[in-house]
Amino acid sequence: MSRHPEVLWAQRSDKVYLTVALPDAKDVDVKCEAEGLFTFSATGDQGHPFHFTLHLYGQILPQGCKTKTGSRNIICSIQKQHKGWWQRLLKTQEKPAPYIKVDWNNWCDEDDEKDSTSDLASDDDVDTNIGEEDGSSEDEGMLYLPDLEKARKQK
Repeated sequence: MSRHPEVLWAQRSDKVYLTVALPDAKDVDVKCEAEGLFTFSATGDQGHPFHFTLHLYGQILPQGCKTKTGSRNIICSIQKQHKGWWQRLLKTQEKPAPYIKVDWNNWCDEDDEKDSTSDLASDDDVDTNIGEEDGSSEDEGMLYLPDLEKARKQK
């Protein structure tokens, strides 16, 4: 019986990144099909088989899928067929399996991607601190004035 490794995912407008947490994996096999079918299989360090199949939200380009195997994980870069932001990773609207999680270290929002100064989002780039004192300049805070005005009108 195969097991499921932890899978972290992040996206850009043109790619989806899957990081499979499987230290010392052997016999890694990744298949990408145009209709969005992603299949992964490998053998763990103790000989246990790991396997999962994902029906991705949109279509992909199989020739644009790349895999890099490291000592702690396998990183899969999946080329989207059509540039744009997916609402979710999987085609189904059901809650994803518990082994699939968002990769907040590499997550990038649409607005963040337009900023040409950053390649990948880091923990410091996550927008959870909006409105909190974060040491940013007053000019940067001006970006959020329309939201403040809307909030004041709703009171």
